[in-house]
Amino acid sequence: MYKKSIIVSVSNDLSHDQRVAKVCNSLHLQGYEILLVGRKLKDSQNIQRDYKTHRIKLMFNRGALFYAEFNIRLFFYLLFKKTDVYHSNDLDTLLANWFLALFKRKKIVYDTHEYFTGVPEIQNRPIVKWSWTLIEKIIFPKLKTVFTVNNSIATLYENDYGNRPKVLRNLPTKHQIIKTKNRKDLNLPSNKIVVILQGAGINVDRGSEELVEAVYNSDNIFLCVVGSGDVIPILKKRIELDQSLSKKVMFINKLPYEEMMQYTLNSNVGVSLDKDTNINYKFSLPNKIFDYMKAGIPILATDLVEVSNVIAKYEVGLSIKDLEPDTIISGIEKLSKQQIEGVFANNFSKALFDLNWEKESEVLIESYKRLW
Repeated sequence: MYKKSIIVSVSNDLSHDQRVAKVCNSLHLQGYEILLVGRKLKDSQNIQRDYKTHRIKLMFNRGALFYAEFNIRLFFYLLFKKTDVYHSNDLDTLLANWFLALFKRKKIVYDTHEYFTGVPEIQNRPIVKWSWTLIEKIIFPKLKTVFTVNNSIATLYENDYGNRPKVLRNLPTKHQIIKTKNRKDLNLPSNKIVVILQGAGINVDRGSEELVEAVYNSDNIFLCVVGSGDVIPILKKRIELDQSLSKKVMFINKLPYEEMMQYTLNSNVGVSLDKDTNINYKFSLPNKIFDYMKAGIPILATDLVEVSNVIAKYEVGLSIKDLEPDTIISGIEKLSKQQIEGVFANNFSKALFDLNWEKESEVLIESYKRLW
């Protein structure tokens, strides 16, 4: 029996992209033949998946030359691959996939993980922003099957182009993660409130600078930062200025998901402190808030619409109005106390009954069924 094939492309190195991995796995389980294509970095880890993967080697790894080279190499690599559907992740893979779908008369599916033209990295680069906006304006209105990560971003695209993307949130799977390590194993203090900030986008203006200052002003809080982002070197320099902070803050490089979650499971509070400095942060719904829920720890978050709606609906944390040190400290201490008292005992399981990938992926599966 002929199996429909899908080529999924993304501009990262495949190792840590949980959304793309879950999409590919769900489609694979539906009987589709999957090829996932990304790029190869010097430190790319070996990955084992139940479907085929390929990483493209590049000469350039950032800037305009990277995006141009990646799309050219992606186009020519896929040109000689047979497929029924091109599944493009984010605007930086869309151009190559669009031309391939046109040239080979195949179907295209687009998954935009953010409001791409609103990312902070291009706001002060008018030529770069104009280029991406032009690509999006030409292609987006012609797309028939589009996914995005939450309702707020879906509304932005609908206002821009008239067609509303389907919402496919990046929710955790029901797969239970077993706690195999304790605080001693992870070098976490046993007598402090351990706060975790995790993810691949720990960047400037996402609240980590203020969080470190709050930790500096408290003797009861220990901060564990697990992941990567452009603010990490800035935070490390801040700690170098005052060595007392080195005993209060720990940095762990990005880890495979299940290893990262060992730190989450050993924490008291998870934080998500994005600021309303750009449209993507304003409407963000970070993966980490669902990971915190999965680990059974309450969430301290800034009062942004998507995150605060989840926190309020399922009663799994606290939204704060500002990032003053006293506000952050009191929020952390309040949540830690409530956690000990069992306030959140049943709330996480109720939330995860609704907020799981197995249920959410039905949107993906039904959309693919309608392609034919």
